[in-house]
Amino acid sequence: MSLLALNEAEFMDQVTGLAEKLRWSWVHFRPARTAHGWVTPVSGPLGKGWPDLVLVKPGRVIFAELKSDKGKVSAEQDDVIGLLNSAGVEAYVWRPRDFDAIVEIFGAKLATKSRETGAKVQPV
Repeated sequence: MSLLALNEAEFMDQVTGLAEKLRWSWVHFRPARTAHGWVTPVSGPLGKGWPDLVLVKPGRVIFAELKSDKGKVSAEQDDVIGLLNSAGVEAYVWRPRDFDAIVEIFGAKLATKSRETGAKVQPV
């Protein structure tokens, strides 16, 4: 199956698998089935648009809303992503077609140069 054909659950597995390989910690709040359909229990004005994933690595936090390539971002999701960005936080809407950019975003802080020697150092 190509990345472009992934549904949101399969895409979530791809993104979280990559995150784990690159030593990012992450959390996803899963929806539950109720008599009224699928819901994610949340409170507060940000709850309805809260991103699917919170990814953390020392010195860095990323919020990501995951969508299939045809999935639509709700107005609430767009508002929350915008609010997080305006607060100086990395927040994105990611789709399977963005996978190369996601790899770059995750890896952007992976290799750093040592101030003393100028050599590349791979954090453990």
